[in-house]
Amino acid sequence: MTQIPEPTIVRVDLGERSYDIVIGRGVLSQLGERVGPLAKRGRIFAVSDETVWSLHGEALKAAAGEAGLSVETMPVPAGEASKNWQQLGRLLDWLLDNEAGRDDVLIAFGGGVVGDLAGLAASLLKRGMTLVQVPTTLLAQVDSAVGGKTAVNTSHGKNLIGAFYQPSLVLADSALLETLPVRERQAGYAEVVKYGLIDAPDFIAWLELNGEKVVALQAEAIAHAVAVSCRAKARIVAQDEQEGGVRALLNLGHTFGHTLEAATGYGSTLLHGEAVATGMALALRYSVRLDLMRGQDAERACRVLSASGLVTDLKQLPGGPYIAADLAEAMKQDKKSRGGRVPLILASDLGRAFIYPGADLSDVADFLAEELGES
Repeated sequence: MTQIPEPTIVRVDLGERSYDIVIGRGVLSQLGERVGPLAKRGRIFAVSDETVWSLHGEALKAAAGEAGLSVETMPVPAGEASKNWQQLGRLLDWLLDNEAGRDDVLIAFGGGVVGDLAGLAASLLKRGMTLVQVPTTLLAQVDSAVGGKTAVNTSHGKNLIGAFYQPSLVLADSALLETLPVRERQAGYAEVVKYGLIDAPDFIAWLELNGEKVVALQAEAIAHAVAVSCRAKARIVAQDEQEGGVRALLNLGHTFGHTLEAATGYGSTLLHGEAVATGMALALRYSVRLDLMRGQDAERACRVLSASGLVTDLKQLPGGPYIAADLAEAMKQDKKSRGGRVPLILASDLGRAFIYPGADLSDVADFLAEELGES
């Protein structure tokens, strides 16, 4: 196996579906050795976005080639717009055209869009082929590539068609992050902060001192942030694989965030992590509104986000102007919304999130109006 600095291994404990997250600089070079035993036909299929493939495709092919694996590749256009029915159908047709089967391996080589799209395709192809996630964005390395959530978007909302389908391996190579624009790093950092806000106040304190180093990809800081985040997600997923309870905490900021993404058409105007950052700020301030959390703690959390360049003020968020009534109406499309109420992840303290089972959407609309200065 290629000599690289000793990687960190995080185990996602799901019984017979357990798998490792291999974290470290240069672990992509180990792909052939680690994936080879899974590729029973001596080949792998790789889905990547066009940008990632142009930057890192040769490295993936070289790593596979060292183990004698051939690589069939299908690039998709970069961006959230590729996470749709059309691209899913195109991907499945491509796999079938190449006679892919259940004993083949599909590599998701990209960010969250590619991971979700490839993961759903892997779950559907002949009722399930082996999936390996090789995330190339910070957001994907700490969140979307881990835990088995796969989905595509529809005109009715984000991630409404999907499945729980666990990968067999995740390779999180920090070297791949070095080609990311700063904006993409910031978006991923939002998900890092999320883990602190859920149940790790000590991690929030660490991020107050080291957050800028994480976004700058300083070696020790990024390694620590990714490992802590993956351990946190692995622990929650092991307790609740299919989001029947505690896993819902991972949606902190996402109900607001998904609504903001829908309002901007899932385009490049607003990245997922940017929407989640503002969504978390809204969730914390809504917690203050309900007298569940102290205002000073919500403000401290917002400073952790804004220090890295993320927007916590809805009025300043790109993609506006937003309209409170429209946002609240869109929240009714959330898959957990019932009878004018929607579950939200709120907080009782810094690093103490909990599931609030039924927020009144009329009150949420009033809150958003205040946030936007409409009233």
